[in-house]
Amino acid sequence: MTSLLVLGGSGRTGTHVLVQAANRGYRVRALVRNPDTVQAPPTVESIQGTPLDIDDLRRAAQGTQAVISVLSNARTSDNPWAKAISPPMFMTDAARNTLTVMGELGIRRIVLASTQGAGDDWNRLNPVVKAFIKLSNIKAGFADHHALDHLVRASSTDWTLARAVALSDKPALGPLRAATGNAKPGPRVNRADLAGFLLDAVEQGSWIRQAPLVWNARG
Repeated sequence: MTSLLVLGGSGRTGTHVLVQAANRGYRVRALVRNPDTVQAPPTVESIQGTPLDIDDLRRAAQGTQAVISVLSNARTSDNPWAKAISPPMFMTDAARNTLTVMGELGIRRIVLASTQGAGDDWNRLNPVVKAFIKLSNIKAGFADHHALDHLVRASSTDWTLARAVALSDKPALGPLRAATGNAKPGPRVNRADLAGFLLDAVEQGSWIRQAPLVWNARG
């Protein structure tokens, strides 16, 4: 049985990670700001705290063997011009603390939810999409994702950055797909399917030191 630390477990994708991980028989620990708001099976252990506090992370990571992070740079709504509510570099600062604690405790495996267009994938976006990002409040999240990508890639961990396309709670368009290189992904990915991909990457030891795009193909 793998003991798993989940960061961002109270979010819309994180909830799926907690449920699916518990159903697979993992021993799951979630570091969350308010355990009372977490929708998770009773076997999930909720630890109150924030990944911005390295001591909270040390408490939560004790005895775990892998980390899944589904943290996001949140806004007040999904509207592209909605005001950001997370600290400007929330994901990057949290990952820096996480990588430090992993080094201290000898944890090697980390799988993180990223986004299409992060890091070197930015060059693949068309000019219209790039302009939209730069003109909207999405730009703050992308700045965080770019920095996160650089930080994780520079680490000595067995990392995976899952670059999701637009996240959706709607039924999947078709089977999940993941690829690196010159892939032409579909427009969105179901959150539950993305959660399954993150867990598969831990379980199967797949996509190590890679940043695949992840999407649902059209049926």
